[in-house]
Amino acid sequence: MLKIHQLFLRTYIAIFAAILITLTLVTYFWAKNLYLNQIEKNLIQNIDTLSIVLDEMQNIHNITNIVKNLRTELNLRITIINEDGKVIAESDKLELSDINNHSNRVEIIQARNVGMGKDTRESETLKKELLYIAKKITIENHIYYIRMADYTNKITDNFMKLTFDIFLFITFFLIIAFLATYFISIRIKKEADSILYFLTQLSNKKQSFPLNSTYTYEFYKIAKLLNKVAIKLSKKERQKAKQTAKLKLANRQKDEIISALSHEFKNPIAIISGYSETILNDEQMPQAMKNKFLRKIQTNAIKMSHIIDKLRLTLKLEEGKQEILLLPCSMKKLIDNCVSDLHDKYKNREIIVLGEDITLNVDETLISMAISNLIENALKYSEDEVIVKINENSICIIDKGIGIEINELENINQKFYRVSNNGWNNSLGLGLFIVQSVLSLHNFNLEISSEFEKGSQFCIKY
Repeated sequence: MLKIHQLFLRTYIAIFAAILITLTLVTYFWAKNLYLNQIEKNLIQNIDTLSIVLDEMQNIHNITNIVKNLRTELNLRITIINEDGKVIAESDKLELSDINNHSNRVEIIQARNVGMGKDTRESETLKKELLYIAKKITIENHIYYIRMADYTNKITDNFMKLTFDIFLFITFFLIIAFLATYFISIRIKKEADSILYFLTQLSNKKQSFPLNSTYTYEFYKIAKLLNKVAIKLSKKERQKAKQTAKLKLANRQKDEIISALSHEFKNPIAIISGYSETILNDEQMPQAMKNKFLRKIQTNAIKMSHIIDKLRLTLKLEEGKQEILLLPCSMKKLIDNCVSDLHDKYKNREIIVLGEDITLNVDETLISMAISNLIENALKYSEDEVIVKINENSICIIDKGIGIEINELENINQKFYRVSNNGWNNSLGLGLFIVQSVLSLHNFNLEISSEFEKGSQFCIKY
């Protein structure tokens, strides 16, 4: 496959040859036509002059000398022919007897008919091409034909010189044009190589530089379009990478939630299975112990039910299908109930409620769940007391526990997100997601501030 400059070179050589041949032929025939016309005019003028001279002489006996002298002066072939076609004087041949009768010559026939005739042919005598002009005249009541001829080979000599000059002229300009085009082709090749490199980088999904080209409008448009394509592909690649990252995160979260569910269900199932098997196998078991085992079974069944309810609530909150019933509610009373329930589970922990009572329009069940989640998280991850402050604009749950690292704060509200590298373990990773979703339904906000290993503060802003 040819390169651009090779294509230009081949094209210009073909153009040069075609132009040269065409101009050569056109110039040849054009110059020949002009030359023949000029010869014809000169011959007619010389014939007219000779006819006047012969007419004044009224005697053609010494015509041979006149023809010989004119031949020397004019360098023309001159022939005098009588009415019968016999040559009576010839400038280029001494023996007239060897000359054939000329009555059938084209120029003589035309002169006989119209007074003047011409023809171009090769002379049988001289073996050269000549232009013949013949004119009919009358001398002493006798008809004669004066014929003059000039050599056409002169045009060939003149034409060769003219052709050489034209060749040099055309060659000069074609060389200039070729050099200009060659340098243009080099620049085009450079632009094309730049585009090819850009496309190669793009196809290999490597970071490609912006393509710049201002050489021609076409290259500018190509570069502009390719840059747009590169930007679109880059966006798609980023979107694809984000989607891939989301899928990986979803898969990881799926694995984590399955692991968490397995862990959460393992103990209750083991307790239920063990205690129920003990009851079934020991028919003599005292009633008090049997009741204790049944309460254990019931407690763990309720725990499993709560886990399932939490998952169902999460799906409803995420899909926006959870309905709320807003009613005026005493927040002090609601918090006291949450604290009371948690005291049954965390018997040796202290929960301090501070601040004056306020009344808010809330869904009591959902807000209780959200506040209980926050207080229980504080109890889980701290050993000191947990403080609940009720203010005019917020309810804050404060602990002096392990805290949360700064890089984890932005993610802990996400569904299934669990922090385990610093001890913060959000169970199934649903607690804070549920809290945030419940608060959003009430148009409340959750603000979290934490200092690692010093404690955290979760504030519900309303």
